[in-house]
Amino acid sequence: MTLADLGRDLTPAASDVRFVRPKSSRKGGGKLAFPSGWAAAWPDGGSTPQGASVASTLMGAESTSATSDGARRINLRRPDVMEAVGAQVVAHYRSELVERIRARGGTICFGGMTIHLAKEFGFCYGVERAIDLAYAARKVFPEPKRIFLLGEIIHNPEVNDQIRNLGIVSVSPKPDDAELEALNLGSDDVVIIPAFGTEVGTRRRIEERGCVTVDTTCGDVMSVWKRVRGYSKDGVTSIIHGKAKHEETKATTSQATAYGTGHYLVVFNLEETDMVCRYIEQGGDRATFLERFKGAHSPGFDPDVHLVAVGVANQTTMLRGETEEVQRRIRAAMERRYGPALLGEHFRVFDTICGATQDRQDALGKLLRAPMDLLIVVGGYNSSNTSHLAEMGEKVLPTYFVKNAAKMASARKIRHWNQHISREVETPDWLPLDRPVTVGITAGASCPNNLIEETIRRLVQLRGLDVAALLSAL
Repeated sequence: MTLADLGRDLTPAASDVRFVRPKSSRKGGGKLAFPSGWAAAWPDGGSTPQGASVASTLMGAESTSATSDGARRINLRRPDVMEAVGAQVVAHYRSELVERIRARGGTICFGGMTIHLAKEFGFCYGVERAIDLAYAARKVFPEPKRIFLLGEIIHNPEVNDQIRNLGIVSVSPKPDDAELEALNLGSDDVVIIPAFGTEVGTRRRIEERGCVTVDTTCGDVMSVWKRVRGYSKDGVTSIIHGKAKHEETKATTSQATAYGTGHYLVVFNLEETDMVCRYIEQGGDRATFLERFKGAHSPGFDPDVHLVAVGVANQTTMLRGETEEVQRRIRAAMERRYGPALLGEHFRVFDTICGATQDRQDALGKLLRAPMDLLIVVGGYNSSNTSHLAEMGEKVLPTYFVKNAAKMASARKIRHWNQHISREVETPDWLPLDRPVTVGITAGASCPNNLIEETIRRLVQLRGLDVAALLSAL
């Protein structure tokens, strides 16, 4: 059983990543050892399909099929491969304690403390799939084969540590030519693209070097890419609700400019959205506008030209309510500027919010309606979807965003992330000991269940309770 298969059958129908010789070097042998000159070619000529595959030998045995152009291919998610890595993956991230609590409705009461788990939290399918593929890549390509990862597989430090422990080396999310030269990256090497995807230019540079590419990009992210490419081909500017420096948003914006003369503008919040709306309706100072959105627009972007026809997309992990409000405000501005009859010529929108992100936000919203003393949000500090869960909690009750249970030093001291000032802060006397207490727990889509278990165990210890007694009670 693999991580992605726990509790449900989620094995997708895999598409193929094909490795073919460039036209200039197609003649000659086609060995499975990826000789110099091989590069990846995607069936759609653009982004990689979900279900990463690589042409290779599997566990020392050839198991391939030939395509019409002579390429050989094999799927990393084959049952025999995933069975081989499944036990390792589950051992690292599974939690029997969390499963028991979920089986009891997500609530436990023990020794004067009540713990409520959100109905939905932790790993989503896209994250599970990315981790499965990273482990499978090492199984198919054992050491001393070099495997590199562009940045982080997901935004969780514990998971990324485990990936590094496999001998997979993290490099820059966007390595330049100098870094690629220093790595001496070539056809004997494997490169993993993380769940957020990578920029089009980065993918091309890696492919030009003939590397084996294992693409773990989330299918929801690729759906956004498809929409943005469509906007670009139609001469429509993509307005992307997201964080301009986030890896996913960078990958998405690269799709807008990769296949023609497309343009994009990234808006982070409603304040920035209103600035765009005012410019659409009233115009303004072009230089001031471009300076305000410096680093968040395409090269050559001209607000007087490229805000005439726009399509809204989003980073998949943003708050749905805020994204919908961004859409509503831009639509209203376009309607006021051009009139209802011409709205279709100037405004487009499609729902590109990740379903798993929304499920976790909805589950937390329901949890926050219950009476609780405090909320603990567990996850990586650079995780966008986790930060939005913390934002939701902060509006209702004391909320502590921690990356692991070690941050709960004692009942008198907790270190937690304050995203408004982008650093850890310390809060005293955060956990009541002299009265009954109710604690809510949730986690981002990149947080494994074993970290939730460690959080629960730490809470029990800090209240002076016996963890073994808790386990026996379940």
